[in-house]
Amino acid sequence: MKRRDLITLLGGAAIWPLAVRAQQSAKQRRIGVLMNRAADSSEGQARVAAIQQRLQQLGWSDGQNLLVDVRWGAEDPDLERKGAAELAALAPDVVLTGGTLGVLAMVRESRTIPVVFAGVADPVGLGVVASLSHPGGNATGFSSYEYSLSGKLLELLKQIAPGVKRAAVLRDPSAPQGIASFAVIQGTAASLGVQVSPVNIRDPAEIERACAAFAGSGDAGLVIPASGVATAHSGFIVKLAARYKLPAVYAYRDIVIEGGLVSYGPDWLDQYRRAADYVDRILRGDKPADLPVQAPTKYELVINLKTAKALGLTVPPALLARADKLIE
Repeated sequence: MKRRDLITLLGGAAIWPLAVRAQQSAKQRRIGVLMNRAADSSEGQARVAAIQQRLQQLGWSDGQNLLVDVRWGAEDPDLERKGAAELAALAPDVVLTGGTLGVLAMVRESRTIPVVFAGVADPVGLGVVASLSHPGGNATGFSSYEYSLSGKLLELLKQIAPGVKRAAVLRDPSAPQGIASFAVIQGTAASLGVQVSPVNIRDPAEIERACAAFAGSGDAGLVIPASGVATAHSGFIVKLAARYKLPAVYAYRDIVIEGGLVSYGPDWLDQYRRAADYVDRILRGDKPADLPVQAPTKYELVINLKTAKALGLTVPPALLARADKLIE
């Protein structure tokens, strides 16, 4: 063989694997997103945008080397199951789910498709993971918050409305976190001089009866910890709180943007960005079983000053100074 032909052959052998690697890196991957908001929800759209922006920063461009399929569960069990089934049928490389209903629907649909969840209160208790440090199955992600946060919601209600002596805690009786959250709130109540009552909520009529029963005394308020039911009926709860002049504190900032008084909870957009980091790691070869479940690292306080004024409340300067966002 001539020396020039040998060099050409060797050169081609060196270049060929590089070309193959380039083709492999450019291979289009597919992820699903099952979001626990309605398609027209501004918060849901913001969360999906946060996921896509973070993935783009990590080198994944939707429509180029990545396909992103989104389904909207809206905290509706039927929609969550339908969305999970549709995404599983697409055989994605990984699915990112929001909330408890979404991750339960997805792991019931498939125990092989990798799942990254966000905003799940008790993934171990739900049977989604074996442990926080070693998930062990096809799912991992980010828990929503520590139960101790529920006590801070009552403290916040007392700070923004010092006259509150009675508080109704609206909870989902079918969710373990509803019972756990109330226990924490009850433990905090005595030191704040507030009498708390659990109110099981399943439908709008039940919620309205509870609000009407607490209205009229001038010393009552509402605490709404994180739950799928609270999210599903958030608009209705905000309207009832305004109608009955009840100061209310929530776990979700989007409810305050919609007209609620005040919220304190995880920075949900940050949590979805961090979930996108896990999606990236799985796409690059990591296994969900080896990625520990993480707790929130950032919390935010949001106050609606317009709602406070309508309720005749003056927000303390110290609380204003602490706020991450003020709605005027």
